[in-house]
Amino acid sequence: MQHIFENANYNFVKWRWHAIAFSWILVFAGLGVAVMRGGVPMGIDFTGGTAVVLKFEQNPSEDAVRSALDAITTDKIVQRYGAPADNSLLIRMPMVQGMEEGATLDQGVRAINDALGKANVGKFTVVSTEVVGPVIGKDLQLKGIYATIASLVGILFYIWMRFEWTFAVGAIVATFHDIIVTLAFLVFFNYDLSLNVIAAILTITGYSVNDTIVIFDRIRENRRSKRRDSLEKVVNESVNQTLSRTIITSGTTLLTVLSLFLFGGEVLKGFAFTMIIGIVTGTYSSMYIAASIAIILTGNQSKGRTPATSKAS
Repeated sequence: MQHIFENANYNFVKWRWHAIAFSWILVFAGLGVAVMRGGVPMGIDFTGGTAVVLKFEQNPSEDAVRSALDAITTDKIVQRYGAPADNSLLIRMPMVQGMEEGATLDQGVRAINDALGKANVGKFTVVSTEVVGPVIGKDLQLKGIYATIASLVGILFYIWMRFEWTFAVGAIVATFHDIIVTLAFLVFFNYDLSLNVIAAILTITGYSVNDTIVIFDRIRENRRSKRRDSLEKVVNESVNQTLSRTIITSGTTLLTVLSLFLFGGEVLKGFAFTMIIGIVTGTYSSMYIAASIAIILTGNQSKGRTPATSKAS
């Protein structure tokens, strides 16, 4: 792979406006679908719901349990709990109709018991029950938003101190771009926004910034040694020089997350899907969006200078 991209000479800068336009199309498409569906679908962690652990006498069929619970809601998660020999399942679903904040846990458990009993999926006992009320869900929503905003602000100040302010803005725009595009794909494929997805988004934020900083470091080194070259030429050369590292890192990470998506079970599908989209869009934004924004802002800054100031600098 390193030999394939050893003498790479692709004109990434040439396509920066096309890349920006493509990103806007994805963002607006995501917003349009979200509006038609009434917003981004929220998971149980944010809307409130019931979590029940059931221990079966014999090895239960997850598909049979899911089918039985369709009588209550189609929005539920059924997954293995503990070791396979335990024959236990964890069931998570929104609050049953009529169940409000402060209601007893018996309502949700009773609904699950009735549905599974009618479907005859096997004998079981209730090991534990837990309910997440709407108030707690709203609190988790706010904490998720605060965590994302705090990470973006920290990234902005870090890159601002390490690079020029134009590159800091480019990095933060690229990171924000990754989050918005990832949310758009979650809407396209109807994945719920859960705590697992929030964790994946925060992971994507760090991953994307790390990739961007590698490219920015090379740009800074090349600008010192090639002062007479235009910023566009330096950026394009720097992206090509780091291309092998970018493809190898993103490719190996993508394969790992893809295996998690295929074989990790239903509970990890939302997390793995978010990571897959985030890795792809993070790699794409590092090569196109971040540096392109820096070029645009640097060009506008240069145009705003007086001739005397430009000469002195």
